[in-house]
Amino acid sequence: MKSGISKSLNSLQRKSLLARMGSEPYDLLVIGGGITGAGVALDAASRGLKVALIEKRDFGSGTSSKSTKLIHGGLRYLKQLEIALVREVGRERTILHRNAPHIVIPENMLLPIVANGSLGKRSTSIGLYAYDMLAGVRRKERRVMLSLQETLQYEPLLRKEILLGGGLYKEYRTDDARLTIEVMKTAAQYGADAMNYVAANNFIYENNVAIGVEATDSISGQQLQIGAKKIVNAAGPWVDELRAKDNSLKGKKLHLTKGVHIVVPFQRLPLQQAVYFDVADKRMVFAIPRGKSTYIGTTDTNYKGEIDHPTTTRADVDYLLKATNYMFPSIHLSIEDVTSSWAGLRPLIHEEGKGPSELSRKDEIFYSPSGVISIAGGKLTGFRKMAERTVDVVVKQLEEEQNRKFRECFTDNIVLSGGGFDYDDAIHSYINRIKIQQQFAALGISTEQVIDLVYKYGTNTTSVLDLLPQTNTQDSLDMRIAAAEVMYGIEHEMVTNLSDFFTRRTGMLYFERNNIEQLFPAVEEKLALMLGWTEAQRDEQEQVFRLEYLQAVSFE
Repeated sequence: MKSGISKSLNSLQRKSLLARMGSEPYDLLVIGGGITGAGVALDAASRGLKVALIEKRDFGSGTSSKSTKLIHGGLRYLKQLEIALVREVGRERTILHRNAPHIVIPENMLLPIVANGSLGKRSTSIGLYAYDMLAGVRRKERRVMLSLQETLQYEPLLRKEILLGGGLYKEYRTDDARLTIEVMKTAAQYGADAMNYVAANNFIYENNVAIGVEATDSISGQQLQIGAKKIVNAAGPWVDELRAKDNSLKGKKLHLTKGVHIVVPFQRLPLQQAVYFDVADKRMVFAIPRGKSTYIGTTDTNYKGEIDHPTTTRADVDYLLKATNYMFPSIHLSIEDVTSSWAGLRPLIHEEGKGPSELSRKDEIFYSPSGVISIAGGKLTGFRKMAERTVDVVVKQLEEEQNRKFRECFTDNIVLSGGGFDYDDAIHSYINRIKIQQQFAALGISTEQVIDLVYKYGTNTTSVLDLLPQTNTQDSLDMRIAAAEVMYGIEHEMVTNLSDFFTRRTGMLYFERNNIEQLFPAVEEKLALMLGWTEAQRDEQEQVFRLEYLQAVSFE
């Protein structure tokens, strides 16, 4: 099945979708709409299972929108001798780039070799070579070792007196929230019913076996029961909360760690490519250019607080600023330079005696006597294999219990929504075709605007631009494009509020925060009109987003 547009993730059809979920029996109910849950839904639906998925907040609103936004092979896991993990996630990079080239993009990563650093010249060379071989990296993308002078040519801002040389290799940048929504849209194309803002309150049992959940749609307040033969708990940091509701929180448990990233203007940290550098406490930190911004992260600290809203503290910011200022001594970043931030939780598997950075990123499946299957741990890069292993379990059980037969996993060959480009350079050809199409060229759409859209929506970009005639012709072109994105988001990506749009569907809160004030009137107006908000609802939605907008630069 080729990538295209699914009409089932339509916020205007929530009522009918809720009715269907509450009345039809499913083979599988997935709880959790992050990248893992989306991957499970796609894998299961593509094999022929009848699938429902619910997420208590927005799709990708937890860990899956708050990563370092890299589809990477985990070089540091090679140091921990997790060879199988490096091999698997390294090869997954290639699959994801092939199936979603608009949001999984290879870019240079510079690894400076410094005096008293975690890696020397020889160990870096061997490590990067092994990394390339394990990950199956294409020859033209394999690592290149650099002399001191060559390293400085690649990045003149580095601290010279400690620099010994460097290694240049490929990593893959992504937009984690958009990757999640593209996987979810593709699952919907294969028949999965997915809804955000629907919370699983309690499990429903029959003869001590979980056969469904009692759920609440937080937008309408509607209560419903969703029945399913099998249930997968893919709730990320909330996995143990659901295990507790199922009375199966025994044995291994989650160990939550917090990772913080900060964003500064690119002109304040004008890196020539991404840099992965040593920090005084023997950790390593990324600094990654993205458009008009550069983002820096991540911290890795134990987390015991409230799960729903982890926050960035002043200590988190100071740690990242101090590390960055040391490695790039001429830039002198201060807290006033921070334009945005995000804090996310990693749902790792607890291992006694290990610190946050020592915990394995391997995934693990937990089995409950009630039949609920929980999946936790893992990395963004490995979500497809995590889903495959989980659905293998579900399929085996269904085949044994019901004498049914399902097809084998083939998600490695499923092109994600928006990813239908036939060859490496096809994205650039697509961009050029859009620019010269008469209906778009007449509007004066710039190359920069087209590129921005294509690297969000891929081959669905024309579907966004086709909505421009339905926007206010008195508005600026930027406002009209934003309004068209809102319309597309409501009808095809289940956008229901301002945060869905500004934070997760477009990433503006993180990387284009200064543009939000200009675009806000057009975006709010279109949301209110299409979703039928009352004035009171409109005020409430604005207040909720304004709080999130301020929290991005408010540090305790």
